[in-house]
Amino acid sequence: MKNKISILGSTGSIGNTVFRLLKEKKSYDFYILSGNKNIKKINYQIKNYKPKYFIIFDDSTYLKLKKKIRSKKTKILSADEFLNHQFKRSHVTVAAIPGIAGLEPTLNIIKHSKTILIANKESVVCGWNLIKNKANKYNTKILPIDSEHFSIMHLLESTKTKEIEKIYLTASGGPFLNYSKKMILKAKPSEAIKHPTWKMGKKISIDSATLVNKLFEVIEAQRLFNIDIDKISIKIHPKSYIHSIIKFRNGLIKICAHGPNMSIPIANSLDKNFNHVNKIKTNFKILNNLNFTQVDKKKFPVIKILKKYPNYCTLFDTALVSINDELVNLFLNKKISFDDIFKNLTYILNLNSIKKLKKIVPKNYKEISDINDIVRLKTLKLSVC
Repeated sequence: MKNKISILGSTGSIGNTVFRLLKEKKSYDFYILSGNKNIKKINYQIKNYKPKYFIIFDDSTYLKLKKKIRSKKTKILSADEFLNHQFKRSHVTVAAIPGIAGLEPTLNIIKHSKTILIANKESVVCGWNLIKNKANKYNTKILPIDSEHFSIMHLLESTKTKEIEKIYLTASGGPFLNYSKKMILKAKPSEAIKHPTWKMGKKISIDSATLVNKLFEVIEAQRLFNIDIDKISIKIHPKSYIHSIIKFRNGLIKICAHGPNMSIPIANSLDKNFNHVNKIKTNFKILNNLNFTQVDKKKFPVIKILKKYPNYCTLFDTALVSINDELVNLFLNKKISFDDIFKNLTYILNLNSIKKLKKIVPKNYKEISDINDIVRLKTLKLSVC
C-alpha cells in the first residue's frame, strides 16, 4: 500500500519541488493538496496529481472552481470545510503555506498527519508553543525543512543541546551585500527581489535583502531546538553553500554543506534515495573559498532587534511578523522606501502597546489572529500619510 502525502501550499515553490522529486518515486499517493488564487496551477494539479482532496483557501476562487471542476477523484473543499472535515492520517504532510496564513492550517493538519515537514518559519515564530503542544497530543513528528534548520537537526543527531557552545546560521547578504549604505537607502523593489543565490518569491526575497528572514530563522532555531537565543549567531556567507555551523563544548565543530537547492532537505526528509539529489556533485571550488564575515549592522540594522529577545513564544513575535509583512507590501507597492522598512519596524516595535506583548504567551490561534489584525492596521496607519 502506498503512503499518503499531503501538501499545504502545493501551488508554491516548495510544492513544485516535492512534485518534481516524487516523479521518480511511485510510493506516495497525493491525499490533500491546497492552493489559494492560482487557478491555472490548481486546475493542473487536480488533473495531473488527482488528490483525494483539494483545499482552496480563497473564497472567490473556491466558488469559481467548485462550479467549474467536475472531478470524480478529487473533492474540492473550502477553508471552513477543511477546518471541520475528518481526514484519514497522512503518512507525511508538507506545511508550506507562507506567512501567518499558514499557522491555522498547520495547526489543523497536525491531528491528520503522522509527520509534518514544516517550511513555514512564520508559523514557528508566532505559534510554536501551540504547534508543539498539539503535536505532542497527537503523537505527530515535526521536522523542519528550511535548509538552515534541517542542517541543524542533522548536526545535532545523538547530541544533547547542553553540549552546544554556539550555533552559526549563514546568510548570503542578499542583493545589497556589496552596496554602500547610501545605495541601499535608494534601492528599488526591482533590485531587492534579485536574490543572488536562491530562487524565491518577492516577499521572502525582500526579507533576505533586509536580513529580516535571518532574524526569523534565529528565532525559529531557538523555538525548534530549545537553545538560548544568545547562543545563535549569524555569519555572512555569500555562496549559500554552508547552512549551519555548530561549535560544541568539547572543541569539535560540525558543518553542514550543500548547494542552494531545497530538493536536498526535502528529499532527505522523505526518502534518502532520490537519484535527483544523489547525482548533485560536490562543489570544491566553493568549499575552497567559503568566506565567512560578520554582519555589517550599519547596512543591516534589523539584526539589533535580536538583542534581549525572549526565549519563548509571545504575542510580540506575531507583532514582529505582522509589521514586517505590511511594510514589505508597502515597499513592493512603492509606498515607502527600502530604508523605511527598518525605521518603521523598529519604531512600531518600540511602542508601549507593542512592547507589553512580550509578557503575553498566546493560548490559542484566535489571540494570534486578533493581534495580527490589530498590528497590521496600526502599521498601515503609521506608515502611510
